[in-house]
Amino acid sequence: MRPSNARRLLINEVAPRDGLQMECSFVETADKIALIDRLSQLGYAKIEATSFTSPKAIPALRDAAEVMLGLRRAPGVIYTALIPNVRGGERAVECGVDEFNLVMSASETHNLANLRMFREQSFSQLAAVIELAHRHGTPVNVSVSCCFGCPMEGEIDPAVVLGLVSRFAALDVQGVTLCDTTGMAYPSQVASLCRRVLDANPGLEVTAHFHNTRAMGLANVLAAVDAGVTRFDVSLGGIGGCPYAPGASGNVATEDVAHMLACEGHETGVDLNGVILAAAELERLVGHDLTSQVFRSGPRLKLNSPPAGFEEIRARATRMAEGAADAPREQGDTRIG
Repeated sequence: MRPSNARRLLINEVAPRDGLQMECSFVETADKIALIDRLSQLGYAKIEATSFTSPKAIPALRDAAEVMLGLRRAPGVIYTALIPNVRGGERAVECGVDEFNLVMSASETHNLANLRMFREQSFSQLAAVIELAHRHGTPVNVSVSCCFGCPMEGEIDPAVVLGLVSRFAALDVQGVTLCDTTGMAYPSQVASLCRRVLDANPGLEVTAHFHNTRAMGLANVLAAVDAGVTRFDVSLGGIGGCPYAPGASGNVATEDVAHMLACEGHETGVDLNGVILAAAELERLVGHDLTSQVFRSGPRLKLNSPPAGFEEIRARATRMAEGAADAPREQGDTRIG
């Protein structure tokens, strides 16, 4: 029976960008395109396909234009890309990107380490990118890093996050993503911040983005759902991280999140079996083991064959049961073996 609090949730796949940018080996352009085309058939609301960052900064995604132009776009799927500046936005427009995803940090230290700018400098730069997007009719989402803590500063004041979100909302962005960049979030904190952001910005699409660094990623997803968030970033196989955030590990795995939400009665539209098969292909492409639990174990109702000799065990138990039925019913009568 579907629980009364079950919801329709939207799942965004970020492995092609957020995941592959962290890989040591370059995944060939044709393989990236084939992977995204495969993912396009699995029920995602959105796929972050690449990044129009400088190839020198992120060499793993130096083929951004080729990837975007080579995709077989599926109806109903939004193909987004990370856009760092106006030049990147111009390149993205030429490739027909469906949505700009912009990034800055709620932490001054992390923003300097990641983007080499103070937060105010980043905001001004992104405001120019938003203006470019508006001129071309392209929706904008802003991902705010380190909303739940910074590995170099510690706690982040929720007022800082709320202030950034409201400033971007005033620029008519379509959505904002609250990012737990290094897996520092915990459920009660997540619930509180998500509720405050949603209450203060009723017309804004709010997405939650968690990492599983401290094994709290799935719990944080449920906390965000309970708070009213309906959009989530996930990464196939749990790959990803942040090159400028000490201690960061992979994102919450697509298959783990989709499996958990289905068990809780929520609808995501994601084909879990298809995702597991896609994860197997991703593991081949990146050349190392993936961290996803469901990829290894399968769904909770995946059935396995009984152990060797099981039929002999069953027959023996049957003989014992029949013998017990025929035995005298005297008090204290037991039969063993």
